[in-house]
Amino acid sequence: MDNQTIYALSTVYGKSGVAIIRISGNNALAALKKMTSLDATKIKPRYAYFVSLKNNEGNTLDKCLILYFKAPNSFTGEDIVEIQTHGSKAVISGVLSTLAQIEDFRMAEPGEFSKRAFYNGKMDLTEAEGLADLIDAETSEQQKYAMRQMEGGLKNLYDDWREQLLKILAHLEAFIDFPDEDIPNNVMSEMKNNVFKLENSVYEHLKADNIGERLREGFRVVIVGPPNAGKSSLLNAIANREAVIVSDIAGTTRDAIDIHLDIKGYPVMFTDTAGLREANEEIEKKGIEIAYSKIKSADFIICLFDASKDGVQIFDNIRNSFKNNTILVANKSDKLTSEQCSELEKQGCILISAKQKEGISQILDRIYEYICERFTSNSNLLITRSRYREALQEVMENLQHFSFDKEIELTAEDIRLAARALGKITGRIEVNEILDKIFGDFCIGK
Repeated sequence: MDNQTIYALSTVYGKSGVAIIRISGNNALAALKKMTSLDATKIKPRYAYFVSLKNNEGNTLDKCLILYFKAPNSFTGEDIVEIQTHGSKAVISGVLSTLAQIEDFRMAEPGEFSKRAFYNGKMDLTEAEGLADLIDAETSEQQKYAMRQMEGGLKNLYDDWREQLLKILAHLEAFIDFPDEDIPNNVMSEMKNNVFKLENSVYEHLKADNIGERLREGFRVVIVGPPNAGKSSLLNAIANREAVIVSDIAGTTRDAIDIHLDIKGYPVMFTDTAGLREANEEIEKKGIEIAYSKIKSADFIICLFDASKDGVQIFDNIRNSFKNNTILVANKSDKLTSEQCSELEKQGCILISAKQKEGISQILDRIYEYICERFTSNSNLLITRSRYREALQEVMENLQHFSFDKEIELTAEDIRLAARALGKITGRIEVNEILDKIFGDFCIGK
């Protein structure tokens, strides 16, 4: 991390009521000396000043609010100056252009403010990624869980586990330093018991599967069925708009089409796929291959069929081959007799008419119930990124190798490697190789 002072627009560029430009670094107050009439030596931290903002030629750019946050009591842990101007493109450009001409000032890189906060001990990596998730949150459940992570939920859990490992390691290192001393049986039993309990805790944490990742990215629901079953009509009815082309011509849908929706606070991605049948045309064949690949990665499969001509048996192969959760949906129920409808309901089908938009709420309710069974905002802390999962699996492997039936140096190394794997998650070790990837996903000015 260099010592230059960084600056960036922290609100969306464009026409708006207010724009915020953030400056962070040891020389942040230099901007006020250059652009305002304020005496930088007398500015009070966390106090709003209403001033004229001038460019290099002394021309007034805007009337604005200035706030100063003195290190280390700021977001980054450095001196921060916030300039709140009107959200005019001309004003924003003028301010940024003037800042660019100040010595040792430069535009911030993506995520650099949060990266500096991490380096200055204001947050760990899980909290930083929770902040990124909060910025990206589109549903209420995403917002709730991002706040929990940003406030240190995962950090506290992983730090506690790491501290337990370090205590065990300290005991082992002591016995390595004094090889003539035998490890007392009670001490050995206590260490074994602590490792066993920790291993179980990590196992239970990993057992939550990929629910945390799904909460961030969206639960995946794939609509499958033969051509002309009404898959595209169903997707349009669910989205409540003309999201995809609907045609009586079989094979119209060639590619997988995704629609993102919010179902009672949960992000859900619905995918319309090509009709499943024996195809000769190469493009349609490719579309069917894509459909099967989507099925494999789905959390939930809607098996849709035209109830006026097909039955549930057409999905026997899919239901036997893929162990995903499935829901049988009989479309065009408006063309059926009451006896036919009753028989389909006995087979566990939801009856709908995609064209008339009837029965759609039952499908959404079923999906919502399924998600709630797997996750609620009151659930235990969940793994939200694949890198957490990989590190925790590494922790498990090393704890499983732990044993006093080998040289004590190797036993200590198992614990050291497990603690190091936990440190990769929170950033408690040297992990420069992953920092750029994490903070590079942030927006400029955050």
